[in-house]
Amino acid sequence: MTDLLKKLYLYGILPVATVSDENDAVPLANALKKGGVGIIEVTFRTSAAAKAISLIRENCPDVIIGAGTVLTKEQVDEAVSAGASFIVSPGFNPETVKYCISKNIPIIPGCVTGGEMEQAMALGLNTVKFFPSEAMGGVGYLKAVSAPYKNLRFVPTGGIDKNNISSYLALPCVAACGGSFMVSKVLIESKNFDEITRLTAEAVKTVLGLEIRHVGVNCKSADEAENTAADLGKFFGAPLDDRGGAIYVGSSFEVMKSPYRGKNGHIAVATSSPDRARFYLENRGFEFDESTASYTSDGKLKVIYTKNDIGGFALHLLQK
Repeated sequence: MTDLLKKLYLYGILPVATVSDENDAVPLANALKKGGVGIIEVTFRTSAAAKAISLIRENCPDVIIGAGTVLTKEQVDEAVSAGASFIVSPGFNPETVKYCISKNIPIIPGCVTGGEMEQAMALGLNTVKFFPSEAMGGVGYLKAVSAPYKNLRFVPTGGIDKNNISSYLALPCVAACGGSFMVSKVLIESKNFDEITRLTAEAVKTVLGLEIRHVGVNCKSADEAENTAADLGKFFGAPLDDRGGAIYVGSSFEVMKSPYRGKNGHIAVATSSPDRARFYLENRGFEFDESTASYTSDGKLKVIYTKNDIGGFALHLLQK
């Protein structure tokens, strides 16, 4: 996986923006960053697109910029010259795809049929756009059509919003979802960048799906753990399950028979994607202890602890 595709996967969201006024470009990029997303696709649907890309590249060097709705080789050159790091096209144009490959320019072309997907794979591509997602049959169609192509990843775009984005990202074949629901033309043109930040943060929250799974309580001895678990069970009317090193009280508490991580205990936080949650939280200043990490056979993060306690509790991420 290239660094670009890895970042795209970790963000999980590719905001697709149409910028009519180049002066909106930098405030837009900053609004997205503030909301937790440092990647953007600027569509070549307006005459301001190239200048918008150039301004974002100059003023927000850490933002990954793609050029979307690119239809010709000339637009590829214009976009790259302006500062675009990758190209996105609505359909599969072999001429444009081959041109990008010859120039070592990452391209994500639109593919909706098996024939188009096989052409993309034959040219060495491993990530394509699935557009228009909802109009073509949504999650069900993508799941079916992608089944024979185990090594191909998709960026569904078209009709994606906060209500269905999680359903798409739950598919193993989906790298990220493109959408304009947090960067609508109305919001950009009215310069409502605070709302763009709010919607972006809301989308990130939906993608990560963070929720407390259980609280671990440190005890000094098995006797203390038994008494603590009994009291918690009585208080919450929950059954006890002694698993050797700890006593579980329902699904909400793990009472440790000897001190474990954290001064007082630990908080287990379940997420739809530990990889994405770690990436997001690291960008927010949190540090993780790699020595506590556990991975799946295909390299995806399963469990990891933060380095520092919060309120005397260690926190760890785990897969839902």
